[in-house]
Amino acid sequence: MASALGVPRSVREVASVIYRRALSEDLIRGRSIEGVATSALYAACRKEGIPRSLEEISEVSRVERKEIGRTYRYISQELGLEMRPVDPKKYVPRFSSELDLSKEVQSKANEIIETTAEQGLLSGKSPTGFAAAAIYAASLLCNEKKTQREVAEVAQVTEVTIRNRYQEQIEAMGIHT
Repeated sequence: MASALGVPRSVREVASVIYRRALSEDLIRGRSIEGVATSALYAACRKEGIPRSLEEISEVSRVERKEIGRTYRYISQELGLEMRPVDPKKYVPRFSSELDLSKEVQSKANEIIETTAEQGLLSGKSPTGFAAAAIYAASLLCNEKKTQREVAEVAQVTEVTIRNRYQEQIEAMGIHT
């Protein structure tokens, strides 16, 4: 799974440490081994600052997104894994590169994320959707237009999510379209 996600060796090491801790503390009982292993990989990605969404993780495993999320929450709570929310800016380079966007668009997207997050807009929102909307907005502002569908496909979010976050972000930035 780690190879399919293209994550570095350090993530694999951290994932196996988390998995072994879960095993030694008997957290696997009643759960699938694959579900726990997948959740450990997701936790390791977050811990190492290499963001991968639950959707991306579930695509390379045979475990459903919902089960990965549930098992991840259980394991991280039981093992006391300190997890900070994922910074949406961490998704910008990867999504922008997949969309073939310039550095100008990337820095504008980061600026949008910073400004709107400071205003409390990020609270409770998906970081992937938040990043996707900022990239969409930045692509329009920098005249490198991408459609909501193109951005949604790369970020694995819905077009509705992009529309909603985009509206909130441009309002908060005081941009009138």
